[in-house]
Order: sequence, then C-alpha cells, then structure tokens
Amino acid sequence: MTMLDINTLNVWFGTARDRVDAVKSASFSVAKGESFGLVGESGSGKSTILRAITGLAPTWSGNISVAGTPIGHKRAKSFFKTVQMVFQDPYASLHPRHSVDQVLGETLQLHGFSDIDKRVATLLDDVGLGQKFRFRYPHQLSGGQRQRVAIARALAPEPTLLLLDEPTSALDVSVQAEILNLLTDLRSEHGLTYLMVSHDLSVVGHMCDRLAVMRNGEIVEVMSTDALRSNQAQHAYSQQLLAASL
Repeated sequence: MTMLDINTLNVWFGTARDRVDAVKSASFSVAKGESFGLVGESGSGKSTILRAITGLAPTWSGNISVAGTPIGHKRAKSFFKTVQMVFQDPYASLHPRHSVDQVLGETLQLHGFSDIDKRVATLLDDVGLGQKFRFRYPHQLSGGQRQRVAIARALAPEPTLLLLDEPTSALDVSVQAEILNLLTDLRSEHGLTYLMVSHDLSVVGHMCDRLAVMRNGEIVEVMSTDALRSNQAQHAYSQQLLAASL
C-alpha cells in the first residue's frame, strides 16, 4: 500500500516578476511503513515539499495523496489525525509558557480524546521522558528533551505518517544519535511511515530505506540507501553530494 504519493508537485512563492519556483514537477511515492528521505543543499526545496503536504505552503499545483485519499488545498481535521510534522527547531516549536502537560493535553483534547491523563503519561513514556517531566516548562528542558516533547505531541493524534524536517540538526551532536534511535524505535513500535528531510547523508543512510536527491527545486534522482552506501549514485549532482559527505 502507498502511504504518500506526490505527482508533478510545483510550489511557488510570490507572483509575476516576484515569483520564485521553489519546487518543480516533483514526483515520488512512499510505501506504508517505509522511511523515505529528501536530501540536498539548503534552498533545494526539501522542506517546502513538507510544507505543501501540511498546507503551510498554500500556493502549489499537482497531486498529493495520503493513504489513497487526494489532498486539496484545504485540510480536513481528519488529515491531521493521519499526518503530523516534527519541526527542525525544538526551541521555536513549543509555547514557552505552556508546561509539557499542557502541550500534550491540549493536543489530545483538540483531537477528541477523552482519557487524556493516561494518554499523556503513555506519550511521555514512549519518548523516554517519564512522569518527572510532565509539569516542566520548555526553559527547564534541554534541546534533546524539548525535541522529545515535540515528537510526543506529533504522536498524540496517533498518526500513520510523520513528516520530519531535519529533526536533529538544531541539537548538540551528543544527543542527535539518541533522537534518531528514538525515531527508529517509534517507527517500529507504532508502524509509522516517515518522510524525512535532511542535508546529512549519514543521517538519511541510517534512517531511511530510499531517498530522493533534490537540486534547485527538482528531484534529480531517487535511489535506495543500499545504493547510497555502496556509492552507486547515477546523477552527477548526487555523486558530488556523496563525495562531499565522504
């Protein structure tokens, strides 16, 4: 089963002479349970694809389907029970005056859950924090702990597809591996599908089954991570990325 299908996606900002084409005719699909990576330099359009899927980039054309359901320009509430996003910066993605309990509790309430107290406790356990963090505020947490809360918030509606926008790039190197291992475990435990943006080929090689290489808004190559590890990129730009990472 295909969880996500992107077909000839174009995303732009501005109009007329000010128009910038951020994504041009991008096409790829992600199978249920797969982890798929988008890699490329900054400004290549990787994160813009995630924003188009979630509705944060409203000017787009083409076709987006999630679990076989075409997605229009307006997202139904049910969409966000299926698709959630983890943002790059854990410092900016949490309200500074809301406790962890409020962040998770309000998300659960918004999605219509009733057994909120029990679910908050389960979510904190799932991301390796536990009850002692429940009534802390973001300023009392480390970067890695904040990102764990952000992941717990994304898991709250029980989605099947997680969009990961460079989820470790704003963290200290010492905790990046912990978060990546957590995401790997959660994918296995909850049967999740991942679409992950990263500029780090080693991260994608560790986390993903396949990847698309982007350059100037276009997908130049789709390959398996086995091909990535064995240095079998076909496109010249992909080969340059590999050489630079080595």
